[in-house]
Amino acid sequence: MLKRISVLVLAGLTAMSVASCGSGGGSGDGSITMGFAQVGAESGWRTANTKSVQEAAKEAGITLKFSDAQQKQENQIKAIRSYIQQKVDVIAFSPVVESGWDTVLKEAKDAKIPVILTDRAVDSKDTSLYKTFLGSDFVEEGRKAGTWLVEEYKSATDPVNIVELQGTTGSAPANDRKAGFAEVIAADPKFKVVASQTGDFTRAKGKEVMEAFLKSNPDIDVLYAHNDDMGLGAIEAIEGAGKVPGKDIKIITIDAVKDGMQALADGKINYIVECSPLLGPQLMDLAKKVLKGETIEARVVTEETTFTQEQAKTALPGRKY
Repeated sequence: MLKRISVLVLAGLTAMSVASCGSGGGSGDGSITMGFAQVGAESGWRTANTKSVQEAAKEAGITLKFSDAQQKQENQIKAIRSYIQQKVDVIAFSPVVESGWDTVLKEAKDAKIPVILTDRAVDSKDTSLYKTFLGSDFVEEGRKAGTWLVEEYKSATDPVNIVELQGTTGSAPANDRKAGFAEVIAADPKFKVVASQTGDFTRAKGKEVMEAFLKSNPDIDVLYAHNDDMGLGAIEAIEGAGKVPGKDIKIITIDAVKDGMQALADGKINYIVECSPLLGPQLMDLAKKVLKGETIEARVVTEETTFTQEQAKTALPGRKY
């Protein structure tokens, strides 16, 4: 960044004034610098998401300033403020939680730096604080998980006891995946969520919480995990308790990362709802359009599918993440 500014100084004041015009289409020399504030590296999904963003930036010729918030909102806010001070052309981030972003987003807006939300939403009433939100429909993912469950147990007459491993408390995927699932199963009283707790989207926490669930609820029929990693941790706990995952306890997860898909193909998971992490190319495309002043949709939904055990076997060889 400093090198570029010094080049502009040498080129004369006219060029420098062009470079400091705010959000008129990247820097004066035509290059684009993006500040990207990532949630962390809490799962296989997130690692694949980071790789996609980094590779797509390189491919698009966009300079990427990257920060890892380690799942702490204050770290993300600090990173965004740093990007504003560095006068990047565009800021993109995947918010750790939904609330508490208005102040820093207003600072970006006042600095005329456009913001793109990726993967997760914010609950700000002022939608002018960001240009677009690129990501999955998490409510729909929860609905898909619930729909499979209802179909799987349609002929059952006994109560179906469900435990739920929620994602990070307050995050958009945790809130929405819970809501979509609850909406679908609410129609039939035999479905009972007997325990629901956060596993923070990590394998270690998924295992720990599932161990606690198994001790306090001896009769569990179904596990619904908000991501594959927590589901994989829970499988260790289930096996440790002498039960067979996928048979004694049916398991539904969301993401479809390679490890999850392998467990699905092996019969340890019963159903996975896909949530694609490969958002990089779409993000770079949106950044270029925003900086050119083009009109873009306020909500860009990624295309995704679902997988049964048989479909996982077919899809696994060509899986990118």
